[in-house]
Amino acid sequence: MPSNQLIHESSPYLLQHAHNPVNWYPWGNEALQKAKAEDKLLLISIGYSACHWCHVMEQESFEDDAVAQVMNQHFICIKVDREERPDVDQVYMEAVQLVSGRGGWPLNCFALPDGRPVWGGTYFPKAQWLAVLQQLADLNTTGKEKLMQQAEALTQGIRQLELPLAQADVTADIYQALQASRTRFDDQYGGFGAAPKFPMPVALKLIHQVGYLQTDKSLLDFVYLTLDHMSSGGIYDQVGGGFARYSVDERWFAPHFEKMLYDNAQLISLYSQAYKTSHQPHYQHIAEKTIDFVKRELTAPEGIFYSALDADSEGEEGLFYVWTYQELKEILGDDEHFLRYFNITESGNWESGKNILHGNRPRKAYALQHHLDPDGFEATVSKALEKLFTVRQHRVRPGLDDKALTSWNALMIGGLCEAYQAFGEEAHLQMAESAMNYLLSHVQQPDGSLLRTTKNGRSKITAFLDDYAFMIDALIGLYEVTFNERYLNSAKKLADYTIGEFYNATAQVFYYTAKSGEQLIARKTDVQDNVIPSSVGAMANNLVRLHQLYHLPDYETIAHTLIAKMSQQAEEHPTYYAQWALLAYLQNQRQEMVITGEQTQGFRKELQQQLRPGAIYAASLDGTSKLEVLQDRFKEGATLIYKCQNKTCELPVTAPHKL
Repeated sequence: MPSNQLIHESSPYLLQHAHNPVNWYPWGNEALQKAKAEDKLLLISIGYSACHWCHVMEQESFEDDAVAQVMNQHFICIKVDREERPDVDQVYMEAVQLVSGRGGWPLNCFALPDGRPVWGGTYFPKAQWLAVLQQLADLNTTGKEKLMQQAEALTQGIRQLELPLAQADVTADIYQALQASRTRFDDQYGGFGAAPKFPMPVALKLIHQVGYLQTDKSLLDFVYLTLDHMSSGGIYDQVGGGFARYSVDERWFAPHFEKMLYDNAQLISLYSQAYKTSHQPHYQHIAEKTIDFVKRELTAPEGIFYSALDADSEGEEGLFYVWTYQELKEILGDDEHFLRYFNITESGNWESGKNILHGNRPRKAYALQHHLDPDGFEATVSKALEKLFTVRQHRVRPGLDDKALTSWNALMIGGLCEAYQAFGEEAHLQMAESAMNYLLSHVQQPDGSLLRTTKNGRSKITAFLDDYAFMIDALIGLYEVTFNERYLNSAKKLADYTIGEFYNATAQVFYYTAKSGEQLIARKTDVQDNVIPSSVGAMANNLVRLHQLYHLPDYETIAHTLIAKMSQQAEEHPTYYAQWALLAYLQNQRQEMVITGEQTQGFRKELQQQLRPGAIYAASLDGTSKLEVLQDRFKEGATLIYKCQNKTCELPVTAPHKL
């Protein structure tokens, strides 16, 4: 079978295209130089392995010999895995958004040989794609001046989005801002806005923590409503655990079936935190089942975590997850209440006569309504789901993206630490430590830098700000549950390295790319929270927390400058700038929970079973720690807890309940 230049890559997405008749190149100097030498436009096509419409465009156009001939004749074609090279994706996504007002994947952008974009779009059906190719090829022959003008305008536009944020002398009232933003809340099904609906765990975390600190039942109830509807909907895999990327409707019923590590990592964290405030056993069940899914489906033999499961199997979206009425009857018999609870119909509740398992109320409420014993109904449902799981194991599985991304692994480690705090399950801590030990010994380089992606034991690509920011956060999280200062010292060293490589003291901002990394046509930053937290916001939070433990005024200054810059955006759009809103809200409420003495781990466990927004934990078993926050706290023969705030500590107590 003929192959192109992608055959030498490790990315599953790039390898999917390695046998296309299109003469694809990976992003790099070879392709750019070839475009320059042959006076051809670059065609930069960006996607990721679990992207359904990326597969569709490949099948319709990139596997078609006639289409490939046009592409090869007139363009130098580059394939990019957006998860490996988010920096490239960010630049050309902004170009396409400037051109069309919208973005998404697959992303197809045309550019001059120097990388400056001239035009682009997302998915194109075959006939339209051929027309686009011909038009751009003609322009490159007869309209070069027009292309140069367009490239200049787009590049200026991309760079303008990078201007430093104006200093804001604003003290944001985040609680009032959240009240004002309630027009975005869906009070019927939870979540934000209409279809398609994404979980948005960063925004939900903000609402949960502010609601808890304000004892605002309406905010907490909105979070619980969202978590309840998501976990009973089709976006949650009722049979095997784990969440899909988003729901195509507002009810969380029909997912886009791909499952991403970053969603599941953050939702494990969110359900664990919600358990702390609600003590709902259901939230523990969902968090644990999601961890089971990651352990079973997304964990490499070395202990690190793979990136994603595809939406498709056997060329059909969702086929692995859906059921016909007849299949369910054959497996489960006449289990009327199971079929009714999960909204199963003979004609199918989804496409092609298939059913997506989804409930529309908690199981206990259904049982009581139908005069069933709640515990008995729960046991019956669990047994039936186990039968379906066994049957499903024999189906053709969705494709696995088996590269491990440093940033997403760090999010997963953070989620496991949150689950360990909430539930005390040692296996969760072991999973987290196993992954972190691999990252520290194989992904971190001798000079202190990180690499972005790992596959088959080989790591590559200079890491980006999210890799560093989430890694530091995960290391602090591991320190808080183990009190092993090796993790904290690693976090401090990484923070110093990150400031040196990513922070611009003049602009007072962290860039997304390292100064020693590849320089694209624009150096971007990343301040808005989306389905993944803003890496700049995460970095600001890291610096505040490290300052609490080490007393590092320079860290505090950088963080507070960033928070001040972002306070206006946080107040105007708190759910879009959720990390910044929470940072601003917690500025005067942060605490250090200091434990010293032999019963440290027992006290830690008890303290961490409660949600304490803005608190950071530190401990010393024997008084030998050099941490600033632990100095002069140790007393022989006693286990003490100090609650400190704004560099002032209350008198110590001898048990958690005395706080």
